[in-house]
Amino acid sequence: MSATQTSDTTTPQRRAGRAGFIPLLALGTFALGVDAYVTAGLLPLVSDDLDVSASSAGQMVTVFTLCYALGGPLFATLLAARPARTVLGVALVVFTLGNALTALAPTLTVLLVARGVAGVGAGVYSPIAAATAAGLTSPERRGRALATVMGGLSVGTVIGVPAGLLLASHLGWRGTLWLITALGAVALVGITRLPDVEVSAPPPLGERVRALAGGRVAGIVTVSLLGGVASLGLYTYLAEFLKDAAHTDRTVWALWAWGAGGIAGSLAIGPVVDRTRRPFAAVTCVLALIAGAQLVLPAAAHTAAALTAVPLVVWGAAGWAVQVPQQHQLIAAQPRQATVAVSLNSSAVYLGSGIGSALGGVVLGLGTSPGALPYCTGALTLLALVLHLTVVRRAVRPGEQPSAPS
Repeated sequence: MSATQTSDTTTPQRRAGRAGFIPLLALGTFALGVDAYVTAGLLPLVSDDLDVSASSAGQMVTVFTLCYALGGPLFATLLAARPARTVLGVALVVFTLGNALTALAPTLTVLLVARGVAGVGAGVYSPIAAATAAGLTSPERRGRALATVMGGLSVGTVIGVPAGLLLASHLGWRGTLWLITALGAVALVGITRLPDVEVSAPPPLGERVRALAGGRVAGIVTVSLLGGVASLGLYTYLAEFLKDAAHTDRTVWALWAWGAGGIAGSLAIGPVVDRTRRPFAAVTCVLALIAGAQLVLPAAAHTAAALTAVPLVVWGAAGWAVQVPQQHQLIAAQPRQATVAVSLNSSAVYLGSGIGSALGGVVLGLGTSPGALPYCTGALTLLALVLHLTVVRRAVRPGEQPSAPS
């Protein structure tokens, strides 16, 4: 039985009632979104408090990202054959304890271990939450369910990150981590009320690797990886870009613009995919929008803040929108192993984020102007688009939809 399959006897009325639990799943991804993005803004405070260099403190971002991308899928195999509610609950316990330990960390070593623990919990939770949301609703409303869960991440970015940074200015960086800990605890309480949902057990690591052997899944996941490198990698250095290109150190408005676009894109893409039933075409459009927005961003930044906001909103909207149709295509590619497919995609995005941050640092270290960084990421997005139109196109027909439960 697939990760998106529910009992054949489920009535429309009962299914509609079960769909009411999807916002609870989104609350968990909201906490994940805050945790994943706010830490970059806390680095100076962490560096001063622990008396370490900024580059050393920056490893907390790297450790979280890598444990999310690699550790999450590995540890998910230990929960095989457990009910979705149990897996989600354990993941949130690990995530919450990791953030509590982060808030208490007296040394850099403890801090890095704590970030790794939180990353593992997040890596287990996110794909299972997406698959569970799909299983709580009917196939024709699956896009909306996935968009709601993904929307939690974007809302966490646009609302949670500025709020977390504001809180940190008054209560310190540890206060922000306690806020995230509380969010995880509230989401955990909500998950305990989740009804039974039949979700395919997390497959062994070897099965995950074999899933990549097919060109269909590997191509889609590679597109997500490149998208993460380009989109989330540039976000890490947005402040440096604005200082160089727009000659301003005020970045909150840019974060709001990017995040507001993310909310709009992640919530709008689900109904669009459900209505058009063309996830391949949707990915094509959003990748083109990401590339275009990033390539015009430097020119806009040299003019006025109002013009700069336009490509930031478009980039944020398209960047967050791309994952819903990608998940649709992966569910179609692996209808009986949807959990592993969604997990691979989630890991690819976060691994791409870590790679993008590292590559961005290397490019800047080689003497490239921060103001030119969007040209590099725009080129990577175009590469992802070419891969999508060639390798993925040969395996996925433009009008193909995820298989309905059998």
